[in-house]
Amino acid sequence: MFRRSIYKSAAELRAMRPAGAATAAALAEARRLIAPGATGLELDNAAERVIEGLGGRSNFKLEPGYRHTLCVSVDDDVVHGIPTDRPFRPGDIVSVDGGAEVDGWNGDAAFSVVIPDPARPELVAARTTLAEVTEGSLWRGIAALATARRLNEVGDAIEEFIEDAGEYGILTDFVGHGIGRSMHEEPPVFNYRVDRRGPAVRPGLVVAIEPMIVAGSIETFIRDDGWTVTTSDGADAAHWEHSIAVHDGGVWVLTAEDGGAAGLAPYGITPVPIA
Repeated sequence: MFRRSIYKSAAELRAMRPAGAATAAALAEARRLIAPGATGLELDNAAERVIEGLGGRSNFKLEPGYRHTLCVSVDDDVVHGIPTDRPFRPGDIVSVDGGAEVDGWNGDAAFSVVIPDPARPELVAARTTLAEVTEGSLWRGIAALATARRLNEVGDAIEEFIEDAGEYGILTDFVGHGIGRSMHEEPPVFNYRVDRRGPAVRPGLVVAIEPMIVAGSIETFIRDDGWTVTTSDGADAAHWEHSIAVHDGGVWVLTAEDGGAAGLAPYGITPVPIA
C-alpha cells in the first residue's frame, strides 16, 4: 500500500508559506479584538475575512461537521470550543485556534490570552501564568525541534519545561501533528515523554506543535455540542500552537509573523527563512 512520505520537498516547503502567513494574520486580528463584551463569533467572522482577503479559505470548515473558522475556548474549555455570541468577561482566559488553506497547503496555530480584571488580580495572575507557561513550553519544544535528531525529543523538552514551571498537567488525549496538504497528517507530535524515538528530524519535516496545559487534572469530557473539550474538575486551561518547517538552512515557524525569532531568541536559535 502506498504511503506518502512525511517529508516535503524544498518546493513544497516554499508553497506552505502563504498558508502560514494567512493563519498568522487571522489570529493576530482575532487577538486584537479580544476584550470584555466581544464575542467568539465576532472573532470568527474577522478571522475568516482576513483569510479570504489573502486568497485562502478556512481549513477548520473542511473538518466534517464543523462550521466555523476558529475554535474559541474559554476558562475550563481546553480546545475545540465553538464560537458563540456570549460576551467575553473581564478575567476570562481565552484560547483561540485557527488555520488557513492557501493553494492546497495548510497552516494551523493557536494562542491563549487573559482579559484584564482589576477586581480579581489573583485570578488574572494565576491565569496569566498558566498562559505564559503554556507558551513557554511551546517555544521550548520548537527550540528542541531545531536541534533534535528524533521528533519525540520535542515531547521530552515540553514535559521538562512544564515540570520545572510548577503543578500543571499536560493533556495526553490530544497531541500535535504533521501538516501539509491536509491539516492533520502523520506523524503525531507528543507534548510529553514517550518510550519511542519517533521519526528522524530532517529537512522536509513540517509539524504543528501544540501543548495543551491545565491547572488541575488532565481528565476531560466533551460538552453536549459534540466538540468542546473541557476539564472534568473545572480547572483552567491554555493552548498554544505553531506550524514549523525544518529545511536545509534550519527551522522556520510558518505561523509566526517573525518566523519565530522572538520566541527562539532565548535559546540562541535564529530561524532561517525558507529559500
